[in-house]
Amino acid sequence: MRFASFQIAGRPTYGVIDPAMIGGAHLRDLGHVLGDAYPDLKTLIASGRAGRIAAEQLAGAPRYALDAVSLLPPIPNPDKIVCIGLNYAKHAAEGGMKIPTHPSLFLRLNNTLVAHGGALVRPKASGDMDYEGELAVVIGEPGRHIDRARALDHVFGYACFNDGSIRDFQFQHSVAVGKNFHATGGFGPWIASAEEVGDPAQLTLVTRVNGAEMQRGETSDLIFDVPAIIAYVSTFTPLAAGDVISTGTPAGVGFARKPPVWLKAGDTVEVEIDRIGVLRNTIAAEG
Repeated sequence: MRFASFQIAGRPTYGVIDPAMIGGAHLRDLGHVLGDAYPDLKTLIASGRAGRIAAEQLAGAPRYALDAVSLLPPIPNPDKIVCIGLNYAKHAAEGGMKIPTHPSLFLRLNNTLVAHGGALVRPKASGDMDYEGELAVVIGEPGRHIDRARALDHVFGYACFNDGSIRDFQFQHSVAVGKNFHATGGFGPWIASAEEVGDPAQLTLVTRVNGAEMQRGETSDLIFDVPAIIAYVSTFTPLAAGDVISTGTPAGVGFARKPPVWLKAGDTVEVEIDRIGVLRNTIAAEG
């Protein structure tokens, strides 16, 4: 199943891509039928029964054409957004950085996230806006000190992520600032369930800018794979249902190109991961 959060007529809700429709062009509105019992997708995931409940309620849920709704970030209100840096060896090499011996972490704020179809904002303060296509993991089963051998049991599903970065601030000030400018990170278009995706180490990720391929990577090349990341993150913080972990970007980022390729207003960035979908965002100038 593929789960999405969206707005219809100004009302925030959530649902699933209708499996009966060829091409997945319609959504079933689970929020409409589940009401206060499960007010948002994160609450439904926390029940541990999201797939079963969705299957039971699907027939009675209103159906909307995908182009009639406005998608939201799949989890609009995650408790935590944890991102991994330097997790592909070739990306570390292109930036002239050493391969880390432990996962290199930073956190993102909720207000940095933009849904599929929305505009990422290039800030007034900088012209050095870069793209980073990534695989995002959405936690289903909470846990602390999770064993690597059981880590995938804690995954609800996967989504596409664009860890948009303001490079001059990242390199000259701090990672925290460079990664947390308002509305610079794409997240979506939906969450493909763990059952649908299968092995997260067997996925291909492609990033395009205005249709030109800029990044292509295999998740089998991750320095720290998804189970290792979950085990590591859960050593310092309890993981909760709906938490988002973005797993790092492959080589091909803009700052490492000669000359550098910076995103500008009017550009379109796509992050595509097989068995998940395509996250597409335009770039808009702040103000």
